[in-house]
Amino acid sequence: MFNKIHFLFKLASTGDIARRYFVTNGFDGALAMLGLIIGFYGSNTTSTTIIITACFGTAIALTISGFVSAYISESAERKKELDELEQALLKNMNDSAHAQAAKLAPIFIAAANSLAPLIISLLIILPIWLSHLGVTLPIQASLISIIFAFIILFSLGVFIGRLNGQFWLWSGIRTLIIAIITAGLILGVEKLLE
Repeated sequence: MFNKIHFLFKLASTGDIARRYFVTNGFDGALAMLGLIIGFYGSNTTSTTIIITACFGTAIALTISGFVSAYISESAERKKELDELEQALLKNMNDSAHAQAAKLAPIFIAAANSLAPLIISLLIILPIWLSHLGVTLPIQASLISIIFAFIILFSLGVFIGRLNGQFWLWSGIRTLIIAIITAGLILGVEKLLE
């Protein structure tokens, strides 16, 4: 069974696509959490319940959005590719390995796309959650979460750089710069609204 699923994944080239989706939506999740937490931090909101609820709500929304959008778009692409293959071969492919791969690939890719923001969001809000549970942290939980977000965004940049064959450090710094600019814009808007 495992060998068959592995074969279907290879046939549908799901590994590379799922990895791209994971990184893309992971980046979205990390940047969204960074934005929320900086927004709360800048407005001096100290209620961890409000922060956790807002962050978790956003993570759930990104997870559902990631699954549905990837599943719909990948299903459509796979159906189109299967239809083109059937036309080229002048043969019905419903019972073929290609048809099975076309059905399985969108589910796997959608899962990767949806799990990325959930996992990354949970990692970023973990210090705030621990603080809420009464765990003493060395510095303010929101600051630790912001640092986690910067580290995760840098790491995603490093990963992207390695995939593209670019210098990993520059790629990581580039995503870190994007995170810093985002944080600056959020804090700037908060200052304007004061």
